[in-house]
Amino acid sequence: MTEIYLCRHGRTVLNAAGVLRGRLDPDLDEVGRAQADGLAERLTGRGTEPPIRVVSSPLRRAVQTATPLAAALGIEVETDRRLIDRAYGRYDGTPPEPLIAEFGSLDAVPGVEPSDQVRARALDAVAAWTARALTGPVALVTHDAVLRLLLDALVPEAEVGQFETGGAVLLRQQANRWLLVGGHDDPATRDRAS
Repeated sequence: MTEIYLCRHGRTVLNAAGVLRGRLDPDLDEVGRAQADGLAERLTGRGTEPPIRVVSSPLRRAVQTATPLAAALGIEVETDRRLIDRAYGRYDGTPPEPLIAEFGSLDAVPGVEPSDQVRARALDAVAAWTARALTGPVALVTHDAVLRLLLDALVPEAEVGQFETGGAVLLRQQANRWLLVGGHDDPATRDRAS
């Protein structure tokens, strides 16, 4: 049975400001550091099968979120460039609403990495890391834009809702399809959803 935790990095000042983060590389803020610690506690706590590998986007906010989890497990954080945030080009640091109003969607904004490219590289990362994690779940720590595209591709029927900073969901692969098993706050859902 293959399982993955899809985790969103903790909060930064740019998250708090509501702007596109993209390839900007801020540190976690105080709230984000607490969220990273909380994520580590939840994914290593009772009733949860802890990850055997922790793989992160190379951006600091993701690595800083992955570090407490890896430390709690006694392993190193591994990084994978395929999990890096969507590139917004010159619009990094810009609020998304004016761009959406002008262009109709972020996908139509000139110079923004196409969503199909983000999805393809993220799915490639999922396939590669789950193939290596045969004895337990792998935790992938990435970004909101990447997570939304992954979840739409892997579990299109699931209603995940808002994916909060420092949040995680557990997916299980059964019969060549992925199922949303539970969120980070309710490990008991692992046994109810199959």
